[in-house]
Amino acid sequence: MQVKKAIFPVAGLGTRFLPATKASPKEMLPLIDKPLVQYVVEEAVASGIEQILFVTGRGKRAIEDHFDISFELETLLQEKGKDQTLREMREISEMVNFFYVRQKQAMGLGHAILCARDFVGDEPFAVLLGDDIIDAGKPCLGQLLEVYERYHGPVLALEMVSPEQISSYGCVRANHISERIYEITDLVEKPKKEEAPSNLAIIGRYVLTPDIFPILAQQKPGKGGEIQLTDAILKLSKKEAIYGCRFEGIRHDCGDKLGFLKATVDMALKREEFNQEFEDYLRERLGCK
Repeated sequence: MQVKKAIFPVAGLGTRFLPATKASPKEMLPLIDKPLVQYVVEEAVASGIEQILFVTGRGKRAIEDHFDISFELETLLQEKGKDQTLREMREISEMVNFFYVRQKQAMGLGHAILCARDFVGDEPFAVLLGDDIIDAGKPCLGQLLEVYERYHGPVLALEMVSPEQISSYGCVRANHISERIYEITDLVEKPKKEEAPSNLAIIGRYVLTPDIFPILAQQKPGKGGEIQLTDAILKLSKKEAIYGCRFEGIRHDCGDKLGFLKATVDMALKREEFNQEFEDYLRERLGCK
């Protein structure tokens, strides 16, 4: 069965970006001229996703408004003859079918996925985290879906990170089975550096099957007192094969301030309308000729 549904867990409070996120969702922080979450939605659509469910919380109404039609704005743009901008605004609301459900308590990523159970039904589905921006020739999710179609099992996006960084991620032990593809044998959520089974970190892209839901429904809170998706996937791995894909592309951790700054620079340097002027500015600031 093809994967046509995706879940976007966006109920987090974004405390690392306070005070900017006090009244505005972290996912709506602008990267150049688009909010972070739009980049990830575009990746999902480019990968063949047709329905997206946002698992939201209090203070996330701006996400719903962004992907909705804005009659007043569109009328104004039409009256001013700004046809190109008008087309761009309409494309945002028309690119895919959007749905929304509330995560009433902040109980972790695993709980957020469980909130989508009725939406998913008995179909395989994708999960995308809105603060991981992955710049790739072939969409990262599309790479995972190719692995899913080949092996017919859950697939996690993997990235090699330094030993100093591994404690910030879910981590896997895995057997390499072909180019960039692994069969996962163990998963640990945010291990200490000396206890990590490898430096293969789980990144914010997943392809899962509905078999995960009964496990999540019985899952007890793990690290941080939250229902951890990593723990549930570990239990699922005892029943069926779980795969990993070390994706091709550049990942920007935009949930981190430094990562967000790096993403801004990298994405700006790719924009034809001002990349040369921006590069010249950076060289001047850095004292480069």
